[in-house]
Amino acid sequence: MTTMTQTRKAAAAAGLLALAALLPLAVTEPSQQNFLILILMGAQLGVAWNIVGGYAGQVSLGHAVFYGIGAYASTMLLLTLGLSPWIGAPVGGLVAVLFALAMGWPCFRLKGHYFAMATIAVAEIVQVLVTNSDLLEGAVGLTLPMDRGGLGWLIFLSKLPYYYVALGLLVLTVLASWAIERSHIGYYFRAIKDEPEAARALGVSLTRYKLIALSVSAFLTALGGSFYAQKEMFIDPGSVLATSVSIKIALIAILGGVGRLLGPVLGAVILITIEEYSRTLFGSTGSGTDMIIYATMIILVAVFSPSGVLGLLGDLRRHLPGGGRTAAEPGKMEARP
Repeated sequence: MTTMTQTRKAAAAAGLLALAALLPLAVTEPSQQNFLILILMGAQLGVAWNIVGGYAGQVSLGHAVFYGIGAYASTMLLLTLGLSPWIGAPVGGLVAVLFALAMGWPCFRLKGHYFAMATIAVAEIVQVLVTNSDLLEGAVGLTLPMDRGGLGWLIFLSKLPYYYVALGLLVLTVLASWAIERSHIGYYFRAIKDEPEAARALGVSLTRYKLIALSVSAFLTALGGSFYAQKEMFIDPGSVLATSVSIKIALIAILGGVGRLLGPVLGAVILITIEEYSRTLFGSTGSGTDMIIYATMIILVAVFSPSGVLGLLGDLRRHLPGGGRTAAEPGKMEARP
């Protein structure tokens, strides 16, 4: 990649970040600010899932288990020890990493859809255990205290601080993904995804690097779960451990474009917008409409654009006049950037 291209991308990224930082100042309605927060939260989870599902090619449909671990760990540390979520969130992330290592070691012996099914089974088992746990209040759920407001406790009277915390979490996740993408670990991930046997022949430990991908993804997903708990001030197994949560996380990345840095961000904008507007349109009479939308999107993406919306936009751009590469002259190899 040329220096000019890198400069343009850096400038574009800085412009998008500045726009995101100024956007809530123009959107003052609390419900609209909450809508923007939901997009940021979905984008952060999609980028985190993309590390293992996009770069390493290990399709996990049980990421709700890491999301729930982050939510429950930070909440329990707050309720029992009075620890700030700024401490509880990374602790929950470390617990999620330990669980990811314990889960991934046997599950990575499976391939393809068998691995995906195993992740669903693990998440379902954890949801049942938490639902029947007296320590975690079972199906009743946990409610956070409202007497600890301010930045130190992530409990605010307005939506604006939540927006900037969610934006910071998304930026952190994107930067971590970007660093992995440009490192040798990212190359190993892509090799494992595209040519696992060739990667093994070259001395790449498939299990080790799959576990690294899952661990990083689990840690970042747990941070998202912790933020959800602080924002909503209530969690239960149905809100943070349900299979629908796992499907939504995966679909955000798949819809936008797996294996692409900002694909999940675009996927979150599209999916959350459709989800929220369908909920507004149908109300309580449209229960389950979001799942119908998810299923329809999965079918459409799989059939018409496996590379996601970003891939589709790239194909359209190449078909526009002057948008594609010029054909190489006969007898000459095409120059690649």
